[in-house]
Amino acid sequence: MAKPEKLEKREAELRLYLAIGRGLFNTDDLHYGFWTDDLEVNVPNLPRAQENHSNFVISHIPDDTETILDVGCGAGRMASRLCELGYDVQGVSPSAFLASEARRVVGDDFLVFESRFEDLVTDNRYDLVLFSESFQYVKMEKALEHCLTLLNDGGHLLICDCFQKDTEEKGPLKAGPRLSRFYEMISQLPFELVEDIDITDETAPTADLTDSVYQNVFHPVWEVAFERLRSTHPWLTKFLKWKFRKRIERIERRYFSGQRDGEHYRKFKSYRLMLYRKVAPRL
Repeated sequence: MAKPEKLEKREAELRLYLAIGRGLFNTDDLHYGFWTDDLEVNVPNLPRAQENHSNFVISHIPDDTETILDVGCGAGRMASRLCELGYDVQGVSPSAFLASEARRVVGDDFLVFESRFEDLVTDNRYDLVLFSESFQYVKMEKALEHCLTLLNDGGHLLICDCFQKDTEEKGPLKAGPRLSRFYEMISQLPFELVEDIDITDETAPTADLTDSVYQNVFHPVWEVAFERLRSTHPWLTKFLKWKFRKRIERIERRYFSGQRDGEHYRKFKSYRLMLYRKVAPRL
């Protein structure tokens, strides 16, 4: 009998997030929302806020763009929007599951490279390489250098994602590269800055919304599950809590501490849209 394929941690998380998005928020998008002043922060409005986010990203695509590589194309919603607008779009995703979802959404002929971006091998070249909340998952130095090989002369790199601020205090939110390191690294490459827009305040309410779901939905379910197990199998519960105590503490600290809210997000994160143009190498 063949050994079952191992489900990697990141793949499992992506499947979980997509299931949560579909089940609780009625959305296939896997990114933060962009909250305008007239949009109340609540679960029913999340799909609209995510649409605002996509619209914001699309509005900053340079006018002369024809071909786009959507890096970390998720379940294909952004790629589908871009195709509808007339762009020639291809995707890249390390997740076979999400690649399949993207083809289902965009169309069977949608080309998705099932690969990590840093390992992508193709002769294709693009006017725009797009990272819509996927830059935090790549190896930054290698990814930036790879963008140069994939972009046409004068092509653009568009990143919309969260970065870590330089703070003395260690933050509870780990995702994202350090912003100061990004600036240092890209300054050494043949890229010219076109735009750099801070949208931390517009995206932070998503952190409040998700933290509320963790506190008011998942935490009670977590506690009830343990209470039920303790009432039926007390010795097994004690053993599991001892055996996996560090993992349980990590989960509770990460998801149920109340530190994933907008206040902590603003303190430790900087969410930015940055547009760079590829220029001739410096001599």
